[in-house]
Amino acid sequence: MYLAAWRCDNGAVRIEKLVYGGAGLSRVDGQVALTPFVLPGELIETSVVRKRKDLIEAELTNVVEPSPERIDAQCPHFTKCGGCHYQHANYEFQVQQKREILKDSLRRVGRITPPEEIGIISGPAWEYRNRAQFHFHEGKVGFLEAGSHTLHPVDHCPISSPRLNEALIALTKMAKDHRFPDFLRSLELFTNEEQVQVNVVETEGTRHVAKVFFEWCEQAIPGAVSGAINYGGFRVSYGSFFQVNRFLVDHLVTEAIGDASGNRAIDLFAGVGLFSRELLKRFPKVVAVETGASACRDIEVNAPNARVMKEQASMYLEDLKLTPDFILADPPRAGLGKAVVKELLRIKSPHVAIVSCDPATLARDLAALLADGYDIAKMTMVDLFPQTYHMESVTHLKLR
Repeated sequence: MYLAAWRCDNGAVRIEKLVYGGAGLSRVDGQVALTPFVLPGELIETSVVRKRKDLIEAELTNVVEPSPERIDAQCPHFTKCGGCHYQHANYEFQVQQKREILKDSLRRVGRITPPEEIGIISGPAWEYRNRAQFHFHEGKVGFLEAGSHTLHPVDHCPISSPRLNEALIALTKMAKDHRFPDFLRSLELFTNEEQVQVNVVETEGTRHVAKVFFEWCEQAIPGAVSGAINYGGFRVSYGSFFQVNRFLVDHLVTEAIGDASGNRAIDLFAGVGLFSRELLKRFPKVVAVETGASACRDIEVNAPNARVMKEQASMYLEDLKLTPDFILADPPRAGLGKAVVKELLRIKSPHVAIVSCDPATLARDLAALLADGYDIAKMTMVDLFPQTYHMESVTHLKLR
C-alpha cells in the first residue's frame, strides 16, 4: 500500500495506486490526476490532456523511477490500439492489482468492508480471447484507439486466439479487395478454434451487408460461418452472448454455482444457458430468464429441461411467489439495478450468487443487499481479461 502521492520539485509525481479503468492515480497540487500505462509507486512525468474542475487527465511522458514490476510490452501496438492496459506489468502483479482494485471499489463505492479473503482464478495470459471486434476504414483493418473513433491498423493481436489471428490475416486481404463493402465499419468474430462466426456490428447509414459477402467470408476465412456454432457443447447463435476467455469458461461455471443445491434454482440474465445446464445437475427445477430471442432459443437446445422465460429479470421476479433455493445472476456491466435488488430482498432466497463484470456496479448492488439481510459468504476475482483493466468477480451471498 502506497501513501498519498506527492509532487516533486522537478514537476514529477508519484503514482499512488491503480484505479478501475486502467489509469494510475496521483495528486497534483491537491487535485486528482489519472495517467494510463503507469504502476503504483512509480515516479513519472506527465503532460495534461484535459483538465476538469476536480480531475486532471494526463498522459505519460517519462518514467523517472520505474516499478520493479514494470516489463517490456509484448505487443508493438500496446498504448496505441486501445485494447490492452497492463502489458507493461508482469502478469502476477496484474492479477494482484485487480484484486486490490476490487477491494477499493467495494470500500469507495459501496462503503463495504471487503472480505478478508478474496480468491483469484486466472489462466493463460495470452491468446485467450475467443471473440474480437475488428474495424474497417479505407481498406485497413484494426482496433479503435482509446477514447477515439480513429482506426489503428493491426496485423496480429497477442491476446486473441490463433484462429482469430488467422481470420485477421484473411480480413486484411479482403479489405483491400474491390468487392469489400465500403460502408462496413465493424465485424465481430467468435470462434471455437474450428469455426469462426461472422457477425456484422456496424455499417454506415442504413445499408445492409448482402448475403454474397458472407458467402465470400466462408471462402476466404478458414472455418467461417454466418450461423450458430458449437462451443464446448453449447449452441451459440448469431447475436447471442458467450464468455470471451476460452480457457476459463468451465472454471467460471464451477465458481459461480459453488456448493448450491436444492429443488429450485433461477438463472437470471441466462445468456445461452451456460450456467443453466450445470444447474440442472443440482436442481430438478431450473428457470432461465433471458431477454434475447436468439439466446432463448439457444437455451432450449443447451439446457432442454430448463424452463425458459423471455422476460426482463425485474419483471419476472416481480411475479415470483415461491422462494427458490438458489438465484444466480450474471448481469451486464450496468449491474442488477434497483428493481432487481428490490425483488431479491423481497424474495429472500437463502443463497444468491452474482457474477459481475464491473466492480463499481457490484459494490452498489451489494451495498443494498448487505444492508437488508445478506452476508458475503465468498468472493472470487476471475481474471477473464488478462492485459486489460476488465475483470470478472463471483460473489456468493447467504441470507443472514
